[in-house]
Amino acid sequence: MKQEQDAVMLETRRQLIGRGARGFGALALSSLMAQGKELPHFAPKAKRAIYLHMVGAPPQMDLFDYKPGMKDWFDKDLPASIRQGQRLTTMTSGQSRFPIAPSVFKFAQHGKSGAWISELMPNVAKMADDITIIRSMNTEAINHEPAITFIQTGNQVAGRPCIGSWIAYGLGSMNQDLPTFVVLNANHTHPKANVQAISARLWSAGFLSAQYSGVSLRSAGDPVLYVKNPDGVPVEMRRRMLDALGELNQITYEKYADAETKSRIAQYEMAFRMQSSVPDLTDLSKEPESTYKLYGEEAKKPGTFANQALMARRLVERGVRFVQLYMRGWDVHGLLPEVLPSQCKDVDQALYGLVQDLKQRGMLDDTLVVWGGEFGRTIYSQGKLTATDYGRDHHPRCFSLWMAGGGTKPGIVHGETDEFSYNIVRDPVHVRDFQATMLHLFGVDHERFTYKYQGLDQKLTGVEKARVVKGIIA
Repeated sequence: MKQEQDAVMLETRRQLIGRGARGFGALALSSLMAQGKELPHFAPKAKRAIYLHMVGAPPQMDLFDYKPGMKDWFDKDLPASIRQGQRLTTMTSGQSRFPIAPSVFKFAQHGKSGAWISELMPNVAKMADDITIIRSMNTEAINHEPAITFIQTGNQVAGRPCIGSWIAYGLGSMNQDLPTFVVLNANHTHPKANVQAISARLWSAGFLSAQYSGVSLRSAGDPVLYVKNPDGVPVEMRRRMLDALGELNQITYEKYADAETKSRIAQYEMAFRMQSSVPDLTDLSKEPESTYKLYGEEAKKPGTFANQALMARRLVERGVRFVQLYMRGWDVHGLLPEVLPSQCKDVDQALYGLVQDLKQRGMLDDTLVVWGGEFGRTIYSQGKLTATDYGRDHHPRCFSLWMAGGGTKPGIVHGETDEFSYNIVRDPVHVRDFQATMLHLFGVDHERFTYKYQGLDQKLTGVEKARVVKGIIA
């Protein structure tokens, strides 16, 4: 009796309502199953996704948004007519002037579209006809934490489900022995690269069931913590233990009708199945040498971007629905001409290798690949400017991102910015539009894909207007 009283005292409002409505459990389950059958809303172009997030925000004017006219503006102040009183971060708002810092890197045109791509990305440039470059991304967030949270979850405030969780919830698993949504983290090599913190809040399921959270796959030690049996515990014993624990959890569920108890049962069973599926997944010894010619020799080193990009391919090849790969070190407030080449070298060949690998396996058509950061960088220098050194502050008004496969239109450049890469002059794409388009490629209507929470029909794209960017869809 004491246990039941404690449970009642500690339960949340949602649990109270659920407990009081246990008699409607069958109806609720039926409704949930019906909702699942409604998805996808229309024929999907993408079945799976690999989202490569460059934490810290790559500078668009040094990589994909070529502004040759800026050479004539070196060390001249950004015109007030361009800045238009727009918000600045506290890192540069106190500067007495905003000197223009033209990119020190060379650009050339590539592919049938003639896309301008920096010399820092020679391998990405080779596949210009395979990718869709969006140069008109924009957001309201001006600092890293809210900006990353916004583009990943649709809200600047943490606590909402991320896009991987939404996809997992809506479309479900393609392999019962692996998680539907997996998270990878890649290392960077330059010791002076400015690193932003990230946390599991970014791959949280928020108000969705915990079973839709991303499962972090580690590159060192045990790939997934606490999955392996302790020493001296055979598989048969673990199986009996889980069966007993499952029965206890089922009794708890029948008594309190807490949906998270069901999630707990499912997660224990998934962990048990992963004991055999994960070791095979993470064993790269059987990959042929041709794989490393594509991705580069760095792919043999655990934790490198190339290694994690290869792991992402292995994951989606085995039926993982959504892979999120984070790489930090792109926060170039200073030493940009020194740090940025290193960051690009870490990823360039592996990006090419990943896209070409998927392509030759016949998977690119229905695998969506996304590369980009959370916002852009300023054309003016943060701090001291010289002919060979500069840094760039945060800039939400415009940034570049590219996509490949999964129903996107290859070999095009979408959107345009002004001569200062400061404001968008054609075809803007807000982060909500980007999210709506990603869902659309999966056959999901972002307006109809909702989850009832706190009395509202919650959506990834929120309550403000979002549109599908049809110009980038094949």
